[in-house]
Amino acid sequence: MKHQLDFEKPIAELQNKLEELKRHPGEHSLGISFEDEVALIEKKIEETRRQIFANLSAWDRIKIARHPKRPFTLDYIRMAFSDFNELHGDRLFAEDRAMVAGFATLGGHKVMVIGTQKGRDTKENIRRNFGSAHPEGYRKALRLMKLADKFGLPIITLIDTAGAYPGIGAEERHIAEAIAVNLREMMVFGVPIIAAVIGEGGSGGALGIGVADRVLILENAYYSVISPEGCAAILWKDRSAAAKAAEALKITARHLLELGLVDEIVPEPLGGAHTKPDKAAQTLREHLLKHLEDLIAMPEAERLKGRYAKFRAFGHVAEKQEPATEKAEA
Repeated sequence: MKHQLDFEKPIAELQNKLEELKRHPGEHSLGISFEDEVALIEKKIEETRRQIFANLSAWDRIKIARHPKRPFTLDYIRMAFSDFNELHGDRLFAEDRAMVAGFATLGGHKVMVIGTQKGRDTKENIRRNFGSAHPEGYRKALRLMKLADKFGLPIITLIDTAGAYPGIGAEERHIAEAIAVNLREMMVFGVPIIAAVIGEGGSGGALGIGVADRVLILENAYYSVISPEGCAAILWKDRSAAAKAAEALKITARHLLELGLVDEIVPEPLGGAHTKPDKAAQTLREHLLKHLEDLIAMPEAERLKGRYAKFRAFGHVAEKQEPATEKAEA
């Protein structure tokens, strides 16, 4: 298996055994026919795969979210949308290729689609800045969201970034201010907004295009205020404690749905979206369309009220009350 993850080793061993059997069928006879033996191994592979992917840890899912073959924003745009016409530049400083955006069609609806884009190899990753946008990327996104709002086009954002770029240049051009302005402006746009976390959803870099009426997340994606490695470095003083941090952060799709931070989990093919990209894109398209049509049918005032209430409800704190007797003794 190419780009095999560590927990996939039992599957890889069975697949190697199957390939060897097909190459030398006579050497592996167990007293049953060749076809039956192949069928047995294929059944075992399927059972093993189901068992492994039904019991993934938070850290395992993060590995899938970061898989180098996982579909990126432009892949989903190509497979789930049509008539994509990319637009460039923030009209203030530069073009940021870590943020892609443009007009597109989704199931007969004209939309503005915006997303963070990683690269497939070193050269493209440098050009895309590894999917970490600069301030001009967020300002480009805002410029095009304002354009969509002006012409009454729904906005769909696809989130896949480890975070906004933290370099000196980004600080000099006010990355925090660019993200903060996006949060403020996205809260009041009158058009429907849907955000989908398709891979990594890291910190303000993700939230900068993540304020929406509906927030969806793919089954093996994650959404977090900090990366597990960053959390481990702060709390445990050791980045190798990332797996422990991932569990503590509650950043997987299931945890986020339970906490009310996302509205729906979009299922992926068994093994992750990279195993069957076309199927993953079709499933995402169906979920986007369902929510888009619901939001279009909703009055604008109701949408805005619901969007505000959604984000105001985040961050509840439960405090333990001291028993009355303890207070009296104190």
